[in-house]
Amino acid sequence: MNTPAQAAPLAPPSSLHGLVMRIVTLLSGIPESFIALLGRFSIAAVFWKSGQTKIEGFAVDLIAGDVQLGWPRLAESALALFESEYRLPFLPPELAAPMAALGEHVFPLLILLGLATRFSSLALLGMTLTIQIFVYPDAYPTHGVWATVLLLLIARGPGIVSVDHWLARRYAAT
Repeated sequence: MNTPAQAAPLAPPSSLHGLVMRIVTLLSGIPESFIALLGRFSIAAVFWKSGQTKIEGFAVDLIAGDVQLGWPRLAESALALFESEYRLPFLPPELAAPMAALGEHVFPLLILLGLATRFSSLALLGMTLTIQIFVYPDAYPTHGVWATVLLLLIARGPGIVSVDHWLARRYAAT
């Protein structure tokens, strides 16, 4: 079965249908690796920025150009949030706050590099589901977008611009 990208070249559009088919063919040529790279960058930014609100002493926002190097420590405000607003039914705030801060830094960094992408995406999907179910159940539109990007990375991988791809190619022959 031919995909739109493999179909025979279309004749010049003489109708609306022909124009639509040409556009569909053109759009189906968007490289999956580009989509994965954009998804990796975007979802990593969401979680990294959230993690940055939970720590003090270390700040990196490459887009805004803010860099503060130092030893990171859990912000008191993060613990307060987990004690009042984020109250998880199965984890004490003293454990949940540092776990979230660590996870929101480590997993986005791995996803951005494209290293252990599927496993890191799975971890952030678990965090997303936890937030959706226990913290902000009315925020489905936002969490649905996060989950979609993470599921794409879990199912399809990080694309060719990734350490995972390089490792797979390097060790596939051995």
